[in-house]
Amino acid sequence: MNERRTAPQALAAARAGLSVATARRIERDPRPPSERREPRHWRTREDPLALVWESFILPLLQRAPGLKPVTVLHELDRAFPGAYGESIRRTLERRMRDWRAVHGPEREVMFPQSHAPGRLGLSDFTHATDLGVTVGGTLLEHRLYHFALAFSGFESAEVVLGGESFTALASGLQNALATLGGAPVEHRTDSLSAAFRNLAPEAAEDITRRYAALCGHYGMIGSRNNRGQAHENGAIESRHAHIKSRLGQALLLRGSRDFESLAAYRVFVAEVVAQHNARHRREIALECTALRPLPPGRAPDYVEASVLVTTSGGFSFRRVFYTVPSRLVGRRLRLRVYEERLEAYLGGTHLLTLPRRRGSPDGRRGHVVDYRHVLHALRAKPGALVGLSYRDALWPRPAFARAWDALIVRGPERRACRTMVGLLVLAHEDGCEAELAAALESTLDAGRLPDLDELRRRFARSRTETPTVHVALPPPGAYDALLPELGR
Repeated sequence: MNERRTAPQALAAARAGLSVATARRIERDPRPPSERREPRHWRTREDPLALVWESFILPLLQRAPGLKPVTVLHELDRAFPGAYGESIRRTLERRMRDWRAVHGPEREVMFPQSHAPGRLGLSDFTHATDLGVTVGGTLLEHRLYHFALAFSGFESAEVVLGGESFTALASGLQNALATLGGAPVEHRTDSLSAAFRNLAPEAAEDITRRYAALCGHYGMIGSRNNRGQAHENGAIESRHAHIKSRLGQALLLRGSRDFESLAAYRVFVAEVVAQHNARHRREIALECTALRPLPPGRAPDYVEASVLVTTSGGFSFRRVFYTVPSRLVGRRLRLRVYEERLEAYLGGTHLLTLPRRRGSPDGRRGHVVDYRHVLHALRAKPGALVGLSYRDALWPRPAFARAWDALIVRGPERRACRTMVGLLVLAHEDGCEAELAAALESTLDAGRLPDLDELRRRFARSRTETPTVHVALPPPGAYDALLPELGR
């Protein structure tokens, strides 16, 4: 058309690389053929719903707008047997979709949000068992506590073995804030199901106060989305799939989903999250300048409980039995319950720290047993091993369990009990638990039973007296030579 301003039609067409006929058509109408085509306003086939749309289907939709097309199709088949089959399903779906667009109810609208640096941090839990991670060959049923900053995309994730508890939330949140070196203005969670699930109203009220105190300690505004409205926490919900995808890909690169210990898996998760944060270092650095400074210390990330030590040599807490030194029998202990440990206090005195364990989903009680706590009683009553309810948790290493199985099968119960108690005494008093376990493995692999006397001769330390140490003190006058040096 530019050439046509100064040249004849044939010359302009030649310069543009077109035929004269095409040039003539463009001059008549410059629109492309797709735009010149008139929209079709007639049907190419008879409407299969013409007889029932207004008389039968519309009254159903007006009365119950939420009906699905397949439900309406089944209702048509019931009212008009054989007249309407699957061949009209797509037509019905399209017609109902168009009707809802014009006459249907209003739909929910999602409002996109823009986030300022340092304004919003979010926490949530997500199930991670489907990653297929195993520890020592056993599937690890776990969740991830997941924290993120809405502006920069900073993330923190921690492995959680229990449920969505306040201790897991408090510990994970404070660890994330410590990594950042600051706190956002607002902290958002879901509807705090971690605080309210399976709790009495009084306990739920207490957890709510603890959460408010946690946010207040860091100067954050604690907020939460409405119950059942996960999209209101979408800035963290949408990240769950991403972090699990990154973990899954890292596991594929690793070549194995089995870890030798839980600590090794925790390190693996931390490394994957750190790699993600490294890709957003600029945004994170920008947001860190807008965060509020952290207070001098951490807020309590534990809950307290009171337990009574029974004559069984321990106490029960949430369907798990824990052993303690027998001198505490009859005393009431105060527990600080953390996500991964229990700290036991007698009054204000810290006594011991125990690893925390959860009860089995099938309702069976768990056991956390330190054989040193009950060893003195077993020496007096070795026969108690036969029916001891927590015997399987008593053995410090798998080799001891193997030795018990071999002894109880091939020897009298009395001898098996005395031998096993003697092995435990030897492991404790002579500090050779690992070496003794290795010796037991070798003996059992050779098809022989452990010989307690031979093992005592091999591992028992000599009971010699402590040698006398003579310390020669220099005479006081020897220090006079240093006085001139000090004067300088």
